[in-house]
Amino acid sequence: MIRFSELERTLRVDAEYFSKSRIDAAKRLDQIHTEALDRVADISDGNHFSISEEFQEEGIPYYRGQDVTGHFYIEQSQPVFIPQKAFSVSHMLRSHLHKGDVLLSIVGTIGELSLVSSESDATCSCKLAILRPQTVKPGYLAVFLKSRYGQDQIHRLKRGAVQMGLLLEDMDQLRIPRFLGKLEIAVERAVEKAKNALDNSFNLYRQAEEILLRTLGLEDWTPPEPLTYERNASETLTAGRLDSQYFSPRVQTLIQILSRDNLSVGDVARLRKEYFIPSRHETFEYIEIGGVTASGEVNSSSVPADETPDRATWHVRSGDVITSTVRPIRRLSAVIYPEQDGFVCSSGFAVLEPYRAFSELLLVYLRLPVIAELMDLHTTASMYPAISVPDILKLPFVQPSSDVAEEVAKLVRDSHAARKQAHALLARAKWAVEIAIEDNEAVGLTFLQNGGYQ
Repeated sequence: MIRFSELERTLRVDAEYFSKSRIDAAKRLDQIHTEALDRVADISDGNHFSISEEFQEEGIPYYRGQDVTGHFYIEQSQPVFIPQKAFSVSHMLRSHLHKGDVLLSIVGTIGELSLVSSESDATCSCKLAILRPQTVKPGYLAVFLKSRYGQDQIHRLKRGAVQMGLLLEDMDQLRIPRFLGKLEIAVERAVEKAKNALDNSFNLYRQAEEILLRTLGLEDWTPPEPLTYERNASETLTAGRLDSQYFSPRVQTLIQILSRDNLSVGDVARLRKEYFIPSRHETFEYIEIGGVTASGEVNSSSVPADETPDRATWHVRSGDVITSTVRPIRRLSAVIYPEQDGFVCSSGFAVLEPYRAFSELLLVYLRLPVIAELMDLHTTASMYPAISVPDILKLPFVQPSSDVAEEVAKLVRDSHAARKQAHALLARAKWAVEIAIEDNEAVGLTFLQNGGYQ
């Protein structure tokens, strides 16, 4: 039973707000020192004006609600971009982002959040709250809000009939634990170490990409760009297409360079078509198109079998390379690692089983911008452009020397290891905060510093 005096200011009486788990979490926070979110950070949100007509492929990042999902650091996402002119108009100034801002999704994917770790110009939509820390460390604030006690509060406060949302005016009810010792600083350092590990992961992958481009002879490639060009009718009949873009000297020269070994992707990897049968499972790990990040990382979500999405189609196995057939210009490909063996992916992926090339080499190859460009030329439809699986298998492939292949594969593996280290640091920081809340700061700090209980 809930007394009238216990109702929050909007007099909510819904069962979700007063669920046992939410009440227990609130009682736990009652036992430690906390401060209201609006006391430790300035709270605002992003742009409310229409801006979609300004979206472009390059420019200043414009983050939306979906961009914070699965990315602790917002720079990991794949945002749309706007020009400097649109960024600089007066009504956009309030949504300009600063390093250290925490972006919290308040509509749709409520509770997802990212930390701004760059000083570069960027902005965001009104689907994101901008939390600008004043008397609390940004990394610590982000980690706490990611924790069970942060998420419990966020989801307890969301409301709405048709579309649920978290209102800015309710955020003064979010409580942030404050610890008097060294925990907050230690969490902040863990966040910084995780960012360094991710930067190292990025640099290792970039080295692999540069080595492969150099091997292909494309590192400093300057494609021919004549104003006019001609092609024979026989060439168009052989290709089965008439568009000028495909027959441009740039594309034809690129295809010639990549065809020097007379190999195709289908010659080094076979298509895996292992169908997923929901009735054989209670739950499964599902990889959506959006689950593959710009860095080639795979994120999955646990789904009950009786809620299987229509597109959940293929099992994936360790060593497979999955590549999105939808909008291939986005370069969404990834290696499946042993811990992901048996996961299920969307029918929007082609699942490739390499047998004459390292998985990591095929990954880097498929994610090269020039290969993504070739794939994009094979897409059909304008609203939902997709390349067919046969066209993926027909893409030209260059087999580098064994030494180069091994070097590229090792760099990608090292990149993956650095990325795992970053995720482990962030997970440990989150658990440490939860332990400090449930036990005490000393125990949480020991867990964080030593990687476990002593």
